[in-house]
Amino acid sequence: MDKYPEPLGPSVRSAPPATPGPDRALVRYAAAVGITVFAVLSQYFVPERWAATRVVYYNLPGDFLLVYGIPIVAFALLVGLGPLRQWRSRMGVAAGQGLAWYGTLSLLALLIVLLLVIVYEVLDPAALALLQRPNPAVQQAQGDPWLFVGLSFVIGAVEETIFRGWIFGFWNHRPTPWVVPAAWTSALFAAVHLYYGTTYGLASPLIFPSLFLVGFAFAATYRYSGGNLAVPALLHGEMDASAYLTLISKEIALAIHYGVVCVGAAVALVAYLRSGPGSPAPTDATAPGPP
Repeated sequence: MDKYPEPLGPSVRSAPPATPGPDRALVRYAAAVGITVFAVLSQYFVPERWAATRVVYYNLPGDFLLVYGIPIVAFALLVGLGPLRQWRSRMGVAAGQGLAWYGTLSLLALLIVLLLVIVYEVLDPAALALLQRPNPAVQQAQGDPWLFVGLSFVIGAVEETIFRGWIFGFWNHRPTPWVVPAAWTSALFAAVHLYYGTTYGLASPLIFPSLFLVGFAFAATYRYSGGNLAVPALLHGEMDASAYLTLISKEIALAIHYGVVCVGAAVALVAYLRSGPGSPAPTDATAPGPP
């Protein structure tokens, strides 16, 4: 045996230390999110700048295909269907979780709105008059409100598939505390409803907290049910349908909406009393947990 071993070959000596490459799944996800945001927001500025596009954007099927079809295709190709595979899992758990989170956070949103109204009354009471402006989404349903009541559940299912299924669900099995993606994806969900800002101006902060909290409630439902999207889609559809029902009967619309909210809050209260404040919180994405 030689006393001094042969030196390492040039290919071994010159090899640089391994460096982790980019997370390709995350890059594809970011691209799909960017495409989605552009597609959803395009309805607010593309028809205004390019008149030739109005024939598509001002047509319900065309607008639907552009605003929702493009994100669906982008996520299906870039992310895949993995986050959607449990869309009807654990329906009983999902129903309880969905009602509880939806009812509790809807009441919290109502409390926040009331507090903001007090602040507006002190600082800028004239801004509250902006809330009297007609909702453009509801206005377009005046010709056939029942059509839009039914369509609400289709749109609710599509939006939940995109925002909770793909945008939030991508993080469901990643080493990230679920509340972090739940918070920022809910903020994104609220932000893409840009027409509230353009319609109500200075009074729009009275609306966006509700959108954020409802989005968070649906994300929590997805998480604690192990990926269920059917229940968030139904609750989302109820929320939108109630708005269109105001064109037929405001009393019925309010009774249905706040009836569901109160039932959900009651479910949350019962779950809390049964579990007790000292009960351990769930530790995995499939275990049920009271809000």
